[in-house]
Formats: sequence, structure tokens, C-alpha cells
Amino acid sequence: MSTQTSLDTVTYSGSKPLIDLKNIRKKKVNLAIFGHGNVGGKLIDQIVGTKEEISKRRDLDITIFAIANSSSLLLQKEGVDSNWRQTKNRQGGSYTLEKIWTYAKNNNLENLVAVDNTASNDFVLNYTTLIANGFNLISSNKIGNTIGLDFYTSLREQLAENKKEYLYETNVGAGLPLIDTIKLLHLSGENITRIKGVFSGSLSYLFNNFSGGDLPFSEVLLKAIEKGFTEPDPREDLCGNDVGRKLLILARELDLHNEFLDVKIQNLIPKHLQNVTKEDFLQNLHELDTVYEQKEKAQLDNHVLRYVGELHGDLSKNDGAILEVNLVSVAQNSMLGQVSGSDSIFEIYTENYRENPIVIQGAGAGATVTARGVFGDILRLSDKLN
Repeated sequence: MSTQTSLDTVTYSGSKPLIDLKNIRKKKVNLAIFGHGNVGGKLIDQIVGTKEEISKRRDLDITIFAIANSSSLLLQKEGVDSNWRQTKNRQGGSYTLEKIWTYAKNNNLENLVAVDNTASNDFVLNYTTLIANGFNLISSNKIGNTIGLDFYTSLREQLAENKKEYLYETNVGAGLPLIDTIKLLHLSGENITRIKGVFSGSLSYLFNNFSGGDLPFSEVLLKAIEKGFTEPDPREDLCGNDVGRKLLILARELDLHNEFLDVKIQNLIPKHLQNVTKEDFLQNLHELDTVYEQKEKAQLDNHVLRYVGELHGDLSKNDGAILEVNLVSVAQNSMLGQVSGSDSIFEIYTENYRENPIVIQGAGAGATVTARGVFGDILRLSDKLN
């Protein structure tokens, strides 16, 4: 039997249309994006730039109906376009959370997702209110997963009660599929015994280019700052707290009852420079050169320095793991020793992968990579929604 196809219908010759493609309803997902700086801005551009392609390939209509920061809010039912920055500057109004969920309800918006691209300690306290008002959550902000265990547990209870999702793959490893891998291993009953790796793309770049190289430490650090690999105040990277938070997130994914204070962190900043102003610190970067030159020279031959996070201990018990962040010397031909650029690398040891761990490696720094990872979470969440 011959068939005829067109853009709008699929028919069998001599019969009525069996499928009217015009009437197939695309799944709609409505996003409220909080924070539109480095990561948030690139994420919005990525979503707007691929909206038509995703609509064709996945029958999915992703609409950004709200863009907010602490000072202003843009609401558009039909979604923003590539001129969203100018539009927000012209039409943005005062910001309150209540305006966003009221607008969503008044316009009957479905499949609501709040995307947190802030670095705010305070904003995460709004997560429970967002869930109660119908929002799923996606976050590149680590704070919600690293403050008190009581909040962490309560949040998950509320997600379950309201049948909402919370995705945060970019909390560790930018866009690498690390958290999903660990979740799957843990839920399948695979006993994870140790996780170690280079968790910070910023510090990966720093020590990959310093250790074994010819430039003094301060010059490599300045290059990292110029490339945008570090926070505006690089001490936020050098203090090790960011790596400590990532390690804690992985521990909690394994149902381990750890708090941030349990993480033993080696601060890479000399004590006398830890509490000075940012300007004074940047003017005295040369004082770091002698410190790290000595560490470099103290190594064995064919060894390099790496800033490593490690989780280990008796992980079969829920009372916690040993969490450590240290500058260590590793063999240059080891997995950690061979990492290059600003890559992150993670080694996952389990009962079945004792000698040859699962290794996940890739780009670990940069707003574009992180934004792409958040976008991936949006697409994964979209698959779960009705």
C-alpha cells in the first residue's frame, strides 16, 4: 500500500489522516532564571539560541518567562528573545519572589522550573517556598547542598512530598556527569570506598602550569585571573573552601552524615595575607613565589603538585567519611599527574573497581562550560515532566 506524507499529516492513500502533526502538543517547560551574570547570562543565550532546534528535535518548548536578580525582574509569558538584556533594562520592574509565582499562576504556566545561578547564601532559603508554589529546582549554586544537614534533609523531604525534582550536576565538576554517576552507583548497591581527584578547574590550571614549568607561582596565578578561571578575589579559590564544598556534596550523595566543618582543608594562602584587602593581596602576590618554589623543589623526581580532594573511610556507615583537601605531590605519570589545562579529574573506587577506578575527566572551569551543564540539567528534568 502506498503512503503519502506531508509536513502536517501522515495518511494512507485513500483514507483519512491518521496523525495530524499540527495537533501534536509540544511539551512546555517554563523557566524562571535567578542570576544573569557570567553563568546565568550565558545560559539564557544558549537556551534562546537553540530554542527552535530543540523544539524540532525533541518536541519541547522551553520558555524563559522570568529573569531576575536582586534589583530587577523581567516577566514575559511568551518568553524572552536574544535582546533580553536590553528588554530587561527598559521594562524590568522591582523584584519579589511572590510576583513570579503569582504571574505563573495567573497565566496558567505549567512545568515550572526555578534555576538558581546566584552564589547567594540567602537565596537558597527560598527553595522550600518555590517548591510549595509549584517549582522544580535546578542550581549551579552549591550553598543549598552544603549548609546544615538539617536543611539538606528537610529540602529533600519537601521535594518528595510535593513530587518535585532538584538537579545540580554542575555543583561538582562543571558539566561533567559526576553526580549522576555516583548516584547510579550508590543506588545500584555498588559500595563506593573512595573518591579522589582534582575538583577545581581554577586550581587545576594553576598547578598544571606551575609545577614542572618555568614561571613563578604569582605569574601563573595572574594568567589564571586574566583568563577568568578564578573568582574576582582569587583567595576564594586558594582558601580551598570551594573544593571542600564539592567534597561534602559527594559525601551527602552517599547518604553520609557530614557537615562542612568535618572537611579538613589546607589553605593555600599564607596566614599574613588571608585577611588583608583584595588590593593588598594582589599587590603582594610575589610573596607566594618563595613558598611554592620550596614546595616544588622538595618533591621527588618526576613528581608534580596537585590540589586534591579525597573522601574515604568506612563508607558503609552513615555516620560520616573522612574528607580532606590538600596540596600533594603525585607521580607525573599517574592519572592525577597527567591532567592538563583547567581539567578536573575524579577517580571513583568501589568494591568492584578497586585497582582500576572509574575515571571521569574533562573541562572543570569556565562560565560557558558550567552554563552548558545547567542546560543539560534542564533537558534531563524536561524528560521527567509531563
